[in-house]
Amino acid sequence: MKTWLKAAVIRAIKTICQVMVAMIPVGVMVTEVNWKSVVFTAILAGILSMLTSVAGLPEVKLQQSIEQHMEEEKNDR
Repeated sequence: MKTWLKAAVIRAIKTICQVMVAMIPVGVMVTEVNWKSVVFTAILAGILSMLTSVAGLPEVKLQQSIEQHMEEEKNDR
């Protein structure tokens, strides 16, 4: 569970950052950006990322597979 939570939070933070960058229009002054819209959209994307992570995270499955393989090798010795 701890591994999943860490991976899901990292993925959500990356998603939030990507959405914030994508929402800032090119060639617009910083003062002209609708920051409220940018922040709320990014937060929503982060929430959706966490909900999507409930279905499973490939990096967590890979880590579990590696740990299982190492345990099997240890038991074979």
